[in-house]
Amino acid sequence: MKILHLHLISDSTGETTSLVGRASLAQFEDIRAIEHLWNMVRNEKQVHEALAGIAAQKGFVLYTLVDGEVRKVLEDGCRKLNVPYVPVIDPVVAAMGAHLGEEVTAQSGGQHVMDADYFNRIEAMQFVLAHDDGQATWNLNEADVLILGVSRTSKTPTSVYLANRGIKAANIPIVPGVPVPEELYTADVPLIVGLTNDPRQLVQIRRNRLRMLQQEEETDYVDFGTVSEEVSNARKLYTKNDWPIIDVSRKSIEETAATILQMYNRITGPGS
Repeated sequence: MKILHLHLISDSTGETTSLVGRASLAQFEDIRAIEHLWNMVRNEKQVHEALAGIAAQKGFVLYTLVDGEVRKVLEDGCRKLNVPYVPVIDPVVAAMGAHLGEEVTAQSGGQHVMDADYFNRIEAMQFVLAHDDGQATWNLNEADVLILGVSRTSKTPTSVYLANRGIKAANIPIVPGVPVPEELYTADVPLIVGLTNDPRQLVQIRRNRLRMLQQEEETDYVDFGTVSEEVSNARKLYTKNDWPIIDVSRKSIEETAATILQMYNRITGPGS
């Protein structure tokens, strides 16, 4: 597996460069990226600090910098270090400006304007954190989406990704021998979806998790027969209640979230 040092430089939060970097890396196999985030970079001193980090661990640079002088310092520094650098927004903004016949008005952090959508995302993120892993089931009716799944089916990261799109998602674990909350059956929400995974892949994911936590590996949690039954019972629960099923075996978190968004928009209408 190849290691890539990915330097993300932004005059704002760095969210845009991070999303572009991860989306791009998803197109490559056997690449492990180590992200170095340099955010709120707005003067030459901060650029030189970032360049020192790039020199120490050379890799690939993605940046969103509006100030022309600050950009020049970064670009000159990258050229001297002989590292590739790409402005992630410039090509899109330039093409859009040409199409609209409008002049670009540069503004640091302009992609993070604190409008209604911004506050909706903040509210959704707070909701997700408060309703992670079966918490706060008493107000599930406030959710836009309920996500079910056995352990290690990416319920939490999928919920967080949806929150970044302004969707309030609550995720509920399906645990052997433990009934799902009664509130689930009476919740009046637009969409309830069940996540599933191939048992063999799930066993490997769980084993890796236990190794990382330095815990005993020979348990029912990673027993293939037990896991297969666990997955089968979860599917039966979804089917019985006519909840749509998404198999995440070969899907990235972004793909799973996109599928859920498509389902949600079909029910509520785009832009809801």
